[in-house]
Amino acid sequence: MKAIRGRLLDFADGERYRYVEDGVILVADGRIQAIGEWSVLSRDLPPGTPIDDHAGRLILPGFIDLHIHLPQTRVIASYGTQLMEWLERYTFVAEQAYADPAHAAAGAAFFLDELRRNGTTTAVVYGSVHPGSAEALFAEAARRGMAMIAGKSMMDRNAPAALRDTAQGSYDEAKDLITRWHGRERQHYAVTPRFAVTSTPAQLQAAGALLREHPTVYLQTHLAENHDEIAAVAKLFPAALDYTDVYYQAGLLGPRSLFGHCLHLSMRELDRLAETRSVAVSCPTSNLFLGSGLFDRAGMLGRDKPVRVGLATDVGGGTSYSLLRTGAEAYKVAQLRGHTLSAVAAFAQITRGNAEAIGFEHEIGTLEPGSYADLVVIDATATPAMAHRMETVESLEEELFVLLTLGDDRNIAATYVVGER
Repeated sequence: MKAIRGRLLDFADGERYRYVEDGVILVADGRIQAIGEWSVLSRDLPPGTPIDDHAGRLILPGFIDLHIHLPQTRVIASYGTQLMEWLERYTFVAEQAYADPAHAAAGAAFFLDELRRNGTTTAVVYGSVHPGSAEALFAEAARRGMAMIAGKSMMDRNAPAALRDTAQGSYDEAKDLITRWHGRERQHYAVTPRFAVTSTPAQLQAAGALLREHPTVYLQTHLAENHDEIAAVAKLFPAALDYTDVYYQAGLLGPRSLFGHCLHLSMRELDRLAETRSVAVSCPTSNLFLGSGLFDRAGMLGRDKPVRVGLATDVGGGTSYSLLRTGAEAYKVAQLRGHTLSAVAAFAQITRGNAEAIGFEHEIGTLEPGSYADLVVIDATATPAMAHRMETVESLEEELFVLLTLGDDRNIAATYVVGER
């Protein structure tokens, strides 16, 4: 048993949250056993119980990132292009190095270090086309006890020869990874066709076959990020009604399917995402950096047929591993669209909301007993400017907005994975 003391905060639907000013989380065997007031639960702690005292600091469920690229850690902050040229000039070059198992292992270790440093305890991750990239990530995440959803990218055209597989080869490699890793030691597989531009119809059909044969795996890909990309898809798939229809015809839409970006969709496409309960994942720092567009979160949620949404960093097109920084950009995007995004809603999204998007809400994203003790401890006074600003803050909602607007990795005082700091 371990006791972790602090200001406890987690979220329900909408703007509702649970807050305990001086609380404690009791942890055993990696899971939350109980939470409550320190003054009450501390009376019955067994003698010698270790106590991690974070009094005065917020303790939240660990952050969840729904779209991020393992092989792009050295692509972040690459200057001056939009999506299609950016992929060719920077990304495809960097991803070729992941053919080397040693490079993949070192990259996975750095990647997971950076996630934890930013308070992220679970992520949905793209590997390179090489199965060893996903293998390295799963192995390192399992060693650390972190929950990951990941897959090797599938690309059989419109990419450098060193990054191309085949429809059958990608199916076989994914099936092998599913057999060895899906559901093992908190690791889960995501079938990962990079996007329709780099997959033939045969490869997309192979991806659909994997989903039918393994109904508990996930699907991740990109959708409607950039106008040139959309035009390329229309030429490659002339029989499809639209970009979303390309994936629909291959059997790739569904409640375990996550589509990154979703910036330029028709009403028909939004209806299709809604009726299949697919998830549209916003990547605001990437969309702004690459000049791709503004995600319509309010429009998707406010429809008669709402679309499920998520939030993600999209490193390395995204410019920060921090979901605090990402939330700040989501707020600005909402402002540009004529809406507001409250700090409560933003924090709810990167914890419980993202957990719900992947069906993990009973395991992560909340402080409910039985959940894994994946936690982040946040200090709202971590920088002089924030400490100065906090002197005038009068409510929890104000404090969260300060964290959302000014926060980053410096505010992460501690990260816990299965109860271990």
